[in-house]
Amino acid sequence: MSSSPSAPTPITYRDAGVDIDAGNEVVERIKPLVKRSFRPEVMGGLGGFGALFDLSGKYREPVLVSGTDGVGTKLKLAQQLNRHDTIGIDLVAMCVNDVLVQGAEPLFFLDYFATGKLDVDTTVAVVGGIAKGCELSGCALIGGETAEMPDMYPPGEYDLAGFCVAAVEKSKLLDGAKVREGDVLVGIASSGPHSNGYSLIRKIYDRAGRPADLDVGGVKLIDALMAPTQLYVKPVLELLGKHDLHAMAHITGGGLTENIIRVIPDGLGLDIDASAIVLPPVFEWLQREGAVPNEEMWRTFNCGVGFVLVVAPEDAAAVSADLERLGLRHRPIGQVVKAAAGASPDSRVRIG
Repeated sequence: MSSSPSAPTPITYRDAGVDIDAGNEVVERIKPLVKRSFRPEVMGGLGGFGALFDLSGKYREPVLVSGTDGVGTKLKLAQQLNRHDTIGIDLVAMCVNDVLVQGAEPLFFLDYFATGKLDVDTTVAVVGGIAKGCELSGCALIGGETAEMPDMYPPGEYDLAGFCVAAVEKSKLLDGAKVREGDVLVGIASSGPHSNGYSLIRKIYDRAGRPADLDVGGVKLIDALMAPTQLYVKPVLELLGKHDLHAMAHITGGGLTENIIRVIPDGLGLDIDASAIVLPPVFEWLQREGAVPNEEMWRTFNCGVGFVLVVAPEDAAAVSADLERLGLRHRPIGQVVKAAAGASPDSRVRIG
């Protein structure tokens, strides 16, 4: 006579690799950090199925502008170095600086954090950086998702993405229509490589033997490489309230050669003065150590120029004075010129 099969051993979600209690602890610890980023238009708090934001009292004809991004392989460097407190600022900056280009004010932000096994301290550090970036941008962090997915990521690794919604009055939307021949390009300084080109950066850094403590311009190389992306929102919104800016560009992947031209109408091109692009020390090191040609530098990195304003020549001095007052280092880097109608974007940009 055969014996009856034994009952299976009970398995919990924790046994499968998902710790609900750890997730709940993260939420409780980030609540005060997130709340500091709230704006008056935020309705409710964290924990709902959907985040609520009231637009009714602020705009007459609101146009919503949205953007989503990550931080590229800078995330790998952050994980290798166990530096998690500023990568969230990078995430916010990559999104809010993009929507700012069209003259829009970032309203709210949502993040997505995914990992194989949730480490509470790491997660709180990352989300704390996101909350700080939102606070510095006047943008409310009103929701997000923390996903623990066993076997999806190697131990200690996580992925990060963000989504931002902004708004602008329809009459004030910047779409490039104002750009004219002779307009001046005013380049605003970056804080470093920001969050672009890090696959090349990491390759150069590894080939050089990872000289983390090497001095570049008075700071350690690794600190220069990990400097969080500059947030341009508040000062540029102030400029928009005072000046008739014709267009703006956020210098991200594609560098100087591929980003500014995106906001320039057909029939016009760019003449960028190469002598005005003074490489900060960290970029000098990358170019020297990697033997990177100028053309590759210009189309991969911001080369020290993180944001560009396109302004009428008669307004350039006043805009420059306000940039000085706001503490933003800047310089003219070129001008808008005529180009053949229907010319490709590449042929409409000259750096020399």
